[in-house]
Amino acid sequence: MTTATTRATSAAASKTRRAYDWLREQVTNHDLPPGSRIVLATVADELGMSAVPVREALRQLEAEGVVTFEHNVGARVSLIDEEQYRAAMQVIAVVESAATALAAPRLGPEDLARARAVNAAMTALTTGPDGFDPREFSRLNQEFHHLLYARCPNPRLLEIVDAEWARLGHLRDTIFAFVPGRAEQSVREHEQIVALVASGAPVPEVERAVRRHRRGTLAAYLEHEHPDDPGGGDVWL
Repeated sequence: MTTATTRATSAAASKTRRAYDWLREQVTNHDLPPGSRIVLATVADELGMSAVPVREALRQLEAEGVVTFEHNVGARVSLIDEEQYRAAMQVIAVVESAATALAAPRLGPEDLARARAVNAAMTALTTGPDGFDPREFSRLNQEFHHLLYARCPNPRLLEIVDAEWARLGHLRDTIFAFVPGRAEQSVREHEQIVALVASGAPVPEVERAVRRHRRGTLAAYLEHEHPDDPGGGDVWL
């Protein structure tokens, strides 16, 4: 491959990445809410590039479940599948709480210090002057919980937890955009979970705390979506 060809390939990849990041941010921030049509030419004009890298970025987002393509319509932001989210979060509430409880006795001071640092960064996002960033908050949220369950001695349990989070796809990045008020409560619950682990609390107590935490996030979303339905937030866990 010639130097000129290599440069052209690198430039195309850079443009695709820029289009991907821009579209992902628009979806996460709800500037492009679920169901919105994405006009390829409009995005290309907005970013000052041709349609080719935008089309490639949309294909990447389609593979992640963020975008769907409809015949004679084109690309749309995927609608949230409430049943998919409910089912995945119910499974996560069970398996992640179990994995965290089994990992708890193996977490040392450095692990807990890192978890506290991540939670402090999450807290800063809820109170900072630049406004709430749901995507970054979600990323840190995943990092926090991974720190607590990663030392679980059961590899199959870890596989299930990771697989369920992967199943949620882009929903894990957008849930706090739907219910931003849940973020402040979430970091307080994180503090309580870390305190339990640090105190050497019994494994069942840690498991119950994590399950309540995950159940609370699911309930907050369902209550947001069904404000007039008393049973809409029933997570039956």
